[in-house]
Amino acid sequence: MRPAASRTRLPPAVVGALGIVFGDIGTSPLYAFKVAFDPDRGLALTPANVFALLSMIFWSVMIIVSLKYVTIMLRFDNRGEGGVLALLSHCVQALRGRPRLSWLVTILGAFAVSLFYGDAVITPAISVLSAVEGLAVVEPELDVVVLPIAVAILVALFAIQRRGTGHVGARFGPIMALWFFAIGAAGVYSILRNPQVLLALDPRFAWTLVFEQPALAFVAAGAVFLCMTGAEALYADMGHFGPRPIRVGWFVLVLPALMLNYFGQGALVLLDPQAIRNPFYLLAPESLLLPAVVLATAATVIASQATIAGAFSASQQASRLNFLPRLRVLHTSDAAQGQVYIPLVNWLLLALVLALVIGFRSSDALASAYGIAVAGDLMLTSVMMLIALPAFAERRVRALWPLFAVFAALEASFFAANAAKIPSGGWFPLLLAAIMFTVLTTWRRGIEILRLRKDMRPMASPDGQQIDLSQIPRVPGSALFFSSTPQGWPSSFLHNLKHNKVMHEQTIFLTVAFDEAPRVLDDERVEVMRGSDGIVRVIAHFGFRESPRIDGVLRQIARKGVVCTLHETSFFTSKPTLVSVSRRGLFGWRRSVFGWLLRNSTSVANYFGLPPDRVVELGAQVAI
Repeated sequence: MRPAASRTRLPPAVVGALGIVFGDIGTSPLYAFKVAFDPDRGLALTPANVFALLSMIFWSVMIIVSLKYVTIMLRFDNRGEGGVLALLSHCVQALRGRPRLSWLVTILGAFAVSLFYGDAVITPAISVLSAVEGLAVVEPELDVVVLPIAVAILVALFAIQRRGTGHVGARFGPIMALWFFAIGAAGVYSILRNPQVLLALDPRFAWTLVFEQPALAFVAAGAVFLCMTGAEALYADMGHFGPRPIRVGWFVLVLPALMLNYFGQGALVLLDPQAIRNPFYLLAPESLLLPAVVLATAATVIASQATIAGAFSASQQASRLNFLPRLRVLHTSDAAQGQVYIPLVNWLLLALVLALVIGFRSSDALASAYGIAVAGDLMLTSVMMLIALPAFAERRVRALWPLFAVFAALEASFFAANAAKIPSGGWFPLLLAAIMFTVLTTWRRGIEILRLRKDMRPMASPDGQQIDLSQIPRVPGSALFFSSTPQGWPSSFLHNLKHNKVMHEQTIFLTVAFDEAPRVLDDERVEVMRGSDGIVRVIAHFGFRESPRIDGVLRQIARKGVVCTLHETSFFTSKPTLVSVSRRGLFGWRRSVFGWLLRNSTSVANYFGLPPDRVVELGAQVAI
């Protein structure tokens, strides 16, 4: 389905995408080229190595970012949403009837999204620190204020997230447009002084390094990959604006500006090898150095926005796919369903980012931890596609298999190159990813067990026999039971009938459905079906921007003859309680983790805004 964002006006959407989607990959020139020639761990600064590195940068970005992500992956959306979990939905659907492959793809998808969370923590930390450290280039004595300023900027950035990515993008977009024009212009000026650097467009320079000096190529690959960090955000943030604004922004402005700047830095160090100490800032005239630092700081703050927005999207999708408990999600736009804000995710990210900044204290130290999570994420998406593509129905989709084999091989080499960073900091994103993977898979498996136990219970009655409701005593008043589906019997109703042996005079089964429109008209809000057994089944429809409030539903069904008031109706909900009946075993601790998540998940009463004194929560013990 075509996302709502793609139907909005293109120019404003492109500007908004510049402020949200391209920040991470757009600020890589600040550090990527310089890291490649690090005197301790990088390449020797020779003309041959400069040409080889630029060739590797250009062709790697063209193959992985332009071809794989911008051209191909943006077509694999889930109701307009992108990211690993959207891809997982496509793959699992294609692999129906093949449970083992479906299980394997699900595990790979869960670990890939876990790695994305690792990147979402490191990107804001290294981006803001790398820019603020430019103050020390202008005036060395300002080095002592770098850390406090970085912390203040990060706190302010996360504080404004509640305004919504659409508002943030509209304000950040023009700044990022200026950023890309500025870095492109600086690159053009340097290239004009040394145009022979454009010879590096020839892929033979990269091939020569790879085949003749593979050890050096392996070292270079770690730096080259830094030019592609943020590629996964282009896909993960698709739901915020749609694929077309991302494609236009990438090919028209972002890609040309990045390549011009990288080649400009190469031209500079070929003329003046001493410029390698900070080739990005030294592209600017001395009189513009301070404005360049200010603009770079603004751009790197915006770069953090790409992964923050991606984390919101990933968390929302993970909750929908039963990898995470129900989350409080705030929709911040009528135009795009994917523009969301999740308070819990926002503040957890801030806490982890501040811990990184204070713990590592410099972008050089953080660079050792950067890249491995993204490399693993990119590689796993290609592996998922290799497994699922043969099962896709469309022939043109299956024909992509050789391309993804190339993508996977290239990304595996980048992952191997970044694995060398594990002892010096790369362990952090991997540790965070392992924790997230444990949470995702534990919740998913726990929910599957709960549903299995529920399916094993007789659905017709609590005693395993058919219910004759005509013989059940009726008590005055109205009762509303929440039901996950319009068919069958809610477990809360069965428990109430089993223990209390009565029904209310007016008994309602309510199912809440979320539609893809931002809002639902009042005339289309509810469907009412009256059964011969005296049960009234109601389906209430809400738009993705709306809060599911029950008081409005009651007003709508009253117009259709089902009269009950909020403060005179009893609301019955159910919540399972875990009971351990098996030996804990080696992995028994996961039962405790799932139980904690279940106990702390948002209750149905809070989610739907029910009056506390009218809620009856019936628990059911579930043995696992």
